[in-house]
This record gives sequence, C-alpha cells and structure tokens, in this order.
Amino acid sequence: MSIRNPLGTQPAAGHEFATLGGGCFWCLEAVFEELDGVIDVESGYTGGQVDNPSYRQVCGGDTGHAEVVRLEFDPARISFREILEVFFVVHDPTTLNRQGNDVGTQYRSAIFVHSEEQRRIAREVIDEARAALGQDVVTQVEPAAEYFRAEEYHQEYFRHNPAQGYCMFVVSPKVEKFRRAFARKRRAATPA
Repeated sequence: MSIRNPLGTQPAAGHEFATLGGGCFWCLEAVFEELDGVIDVESGYTGGQVDNPSYRQVCGGDTGHAEVVRLEFDPARISFREILEVFFVVHDPTTLNRQGNDVGTQYRSAIFVHSEEQRRIAREVIDEARAALGQDVVTQVEPAAEYFRAEEYHQEYFRHNPAQGYCMFVVSPKVEKFRRAFARKRRAATPA
C-alpha cells in the first residue's frame, strides 16, 4: 500500500483523510490496512515544530511530533466514526503519553482533525468512550498540522517484519484484537 503509493497532500475526490496517534505507528498501520473502506494508510509524524523530522529526532521527544498514521478512506464505505471506533479498541486512550512500554509525547493518544465535522465526531466518540470505560480519556483533539511521511523502512512494517520481537509481542496482539472485534469490517483480501 504505502510503500508503492505515498499519500498525496490531499485525498482523492470523494475521499477523506484521518490522522491518528495512538502509540507506535507500526501498530495502527497494521490494523488500519486491513479495514475495509481504507484506501491507503501510511506512517508519519505530525503536531511538532521541526520540519522533516527523522525517526531518531521524534523518538528523542524534543520535536513535539506524534507518531501517527494517516489514512485515506472512502466515506461511502466507512465513516470517520467507524474508524474512531476501531481506534479506541486497539489502543489505550486512558494513559497520558504512553502505550505500554512506549512512553513520551510522541506516543500520545491524539486525533488530528481535518474538518469541523471530524472534530464534532471525535468529541462525541471520546465522550462515548469515557462513559463506556468509566474513566477519563486523555485523547487529544487537535487540528491537522503539517504532516511528514516516515522513512520508507517504517511503511508496511508489520507486514514485512512479522517475526521481529516488537511485532510479535506488541503489534500482533493488537492486530488479533482488531480481527476478533471487527471481523466483518475487514477487507476481503489483505494487500500483498
């Protein structure tokens, strides 16, 4: 998907972007590339103060960027709300700047909205998640900022590195959780 076809600066006609931060981008990318209605997904960085940050800079925590996935999706096939419902199942929205052992603002839970409608839906879904979980949800809602595609070796990482330790012990359980919870929303055939 994203290695061969980098996302453009704007989605194709009739499509939308969703930009989500919820820990390591490898986890979110692996889940969302299986979601029906998602045209493409890639890993990147947004929300910071440095132009064209490197992975090393972002991991250092000093650029202000979050590791994110940017999805291009077809709203005739899947809604932004449905995308957020998946997002809130596959990451922990209750831990500030942390997902498991990944700690720092670069791993924050955040929805970078591309429209006022996305902002409204994000707020509604956060309120629903808060009520369902019975605890505070720390997910930030921020306007979509300048986005930088991550280095090529991060794209499709789980698909190409399933036996890597982090993939086996962190990414794989999230993908399996998605597959169990959203079996009917998976695309008919995952990309090769």
